[in-house]
Amino acid sequence: MLAYEKKIYLLLGSCCLAMIALGIAIDGPLTSLQGWLRLQTHAARLINDFTVIGGTGGALLNAGLMGLICLLLTRLSGVALSGPTVAATCTILGFSLFGKTPLNALPVVLGVFLASRIAGKPFKSYILMALFGTALGPLVSYLVFETDLVGLPAIGLGLLGGIIAGCALPALAMAMLRMHEGFNLYNMGLTCGFLGLFAAAGLAGTGHNLTTDLVWNAQPALALRLLVPILCILFLIWGTVLDGRKLWRNLLAIFKMSGRLPSDFMATVSPGAALVNAGLLGLAGSVYLTIIGAACNGPVIGGLLTVMGFATFGKHPRNCWPVAVGVIGATLLFGKSLVAPGPVLALLFGTTLAPLAGEFGPLVGMAAGFVHLTLVERSAAWHGGLDLYNNGFAGGLTATLFVAIIQWLRSFKTGGPTTHRP
Repeated sequence: MLAYEKKIYLLLGSCCLAMIALGIAIDGPLTSLQGWLRLQTHAARLINDFTVIGGTGGALLNAGLMGLICLLLTRLSGVALSGPTVAATCTILGFSLFGKTPLNALPVVLGVFLASRIAGKPFKSYILMALFGTALGPLVSYLVFETDLVGLPAIGLGLLGGIIAGCALPALAMAMLRMHEGFNLYNMGLTCGFLGLFAAAGLAGTGHNLTTDLVWNAQPALALRLLVPILCILFLIWGTVLDGRKLWRNLLAIFKMSGRLPSDFMATVSPGAALVNAGLLGLAGSVYLTIIGAACNGPVIGGLLTVMGFATFGKHPRNCWPVAVGVIGATLLFGKSLVAPGPVLALLFGTTLAPLAGEFGPLVGMAAGFVHLTLVERSAAWHGGLDLYNNGFAGGLTATLFVAIIQWLRSFKTGGPTTHRP
């Protein structure tokens, strides 16, 4: 293990433990544990804010435990802790506040592990697919708790469904990446959404109800609003210590990159600058939410943590702001509220399209953000909320549309079709 990896393990592990400690401090040990247990048996499809269902303590306990499980799986698999794995850890931390639990995530991980055995490859080759693939955790929860089966048959069905979904993810992920050619950072969101379409169709065909609900904490605890800024400060301090005098130069190098997959800022530039970039983006998002008066609840914190994670793997202020402006423009033009759940989450998660702005310029980024909002508010119904990365699903479709059009237009200038390698 490299020296910087130990320091990043310490940082991320400390963040997980801090979330657990904060939750216990707010609600007390017993109430937090009861809330956490309640989350394990509750519906997890979009959007179920765990700070409502399990309370602040139960939600933070669930997130911290899931983050520690992610770090443990990363360590045991033998893969390096770099941009992609930091992105996965932060994403799992965030989505464990509104959808992911150990009970619904681990069957999917087991399925990806079995896929690696079938393919004859080490699990570390598939670990990122396993971690990000936990976006399909709601499928497991649905099969166990929302069908007519009870007891062991329901548990067996959920386990089987999660394993089958996990086994299918590696093959689908490669095909989905070719569609958008790396311009959608949440490739597993598109992959899980694609698979979720078939799962939802099968369930609906057998008479199951897949209507989506909204459980949204409009008055979250004050501590939740302070959580992300405090974590951002830790990232800023940690990154500054790691990079020292080279920090500014390395940050400028990151800002010059398009962010197109794969863009591991830790490996190609420096771990310190990547962490500082994450801190800056997290603070920028927190300031925006404070200005508009948005509720800083489970899903919103999940969005902020995901932005921070992918700031080590594709996002930076220069390629994110055009997409955010596009989402804001669409929100205002269509008469929507900036603090409504859809626009807030679309702005945060919609930065999955940042590589379009980084590669083709801010106008394309703004146009992509505009289109993304119109699509993402419909796409969750297509898979029945089974794919937690709904913005990744919509972002993949949006990126595919824009890349196809741009390539077609460029073909007139080159005299033939233009292609991009992922």
